[in-house]
Amino acid sequence: MIVYQRKVRFEEVDAARILFFARFLNIAHEAMEHFFDGLEGGYCALITKREIGLPAVDVHMSFKSPVRYGDTLDVRTSAARIGKRSAVVRYELMNAEDSRLCAEVLHTVVSTNLVTLSSIDLPSDIRAILEQHLELREPSP
Repeated sequence: MIVYQRKVRFEEVDAARILFFARFLNIAHEAMEHFFDGLEGGYCALITKREIGLPAVDVHMSFKSPVRYGDTLDVRTSAARIGKRSAVVRYELMNAEDSRLCAEVLHTVVSTNLVTLSSIDLPSDIRAILEQHLELREPSP
């Protein structure tokens, strides 16, 4: 598991003064970029130089506890499942102050050639990072 820490910004909360639901996915994507920092050139080089993407094909989100402006989140990122061309990445968004689970995201990605927009086998360096952080439990829907 890799942890990405992030403070909630004012523009991310809604009229109820809690983190707007769609922002959870933005934060999860930031955590995914951080998760793949170990790639040569990081996630940015994967997209811009290697022209390989990891687009979402399925996302499940569940909300457990409200997140407010100024809260700090620890986003725990791990691989829930690894296939030949796809993977399920789990993000557990925890309140850093009290370790309370605020939300969980299960994000299925498919390794994709961004020129042809066709699926490809997971490159070995991506697979290695996923395997290094593979959890032992089964992903829940």
